[in-house]
Amino acid sequence: MTVTLYGLPTCDTCKKARNWLTRFEVAHEFIDYRANPIPPATLKAWAETLGGWEKLINKASTTWRTLLPQRKDPRTDPEWTLLLKEYPALIKRPVVVAGDDVSVGFSDNAFKKRFM
Repeated sequence: MTVTLYGLPTCDTCKKARNWLTRFEVAHEFIDYRANPIPPATLKAWAETLGGWEKLINKASTTWRTLLPQRKDPRTDPEWTLLLKEYPALIKRPVVVAGDDVSVGFSDNAFKKRFM
């Protein structure tokens, strides 16, 4: 099974995840979601798999903190997808997709459990 990581090439967490997968010889592909925007239907599917839009959004980011208050309360799927299209850095990193399984973030222990 091929693993796909979605993130930003300059993100330290994405770099750690990619290095881990390379070190343990897990076949993977990296997709920069700024250069290759994620389709709204895929974003919605990820949010559903993760348990809601809140699980997909990095509210600790500088990008989130600088948003106007009214932008921080999307109520519909189209509003969420528009927000993420405008600000892809709001997506937690990396998004890891392996088959139908979707997760966000990186930790050595979580990757060991998932891929070994």
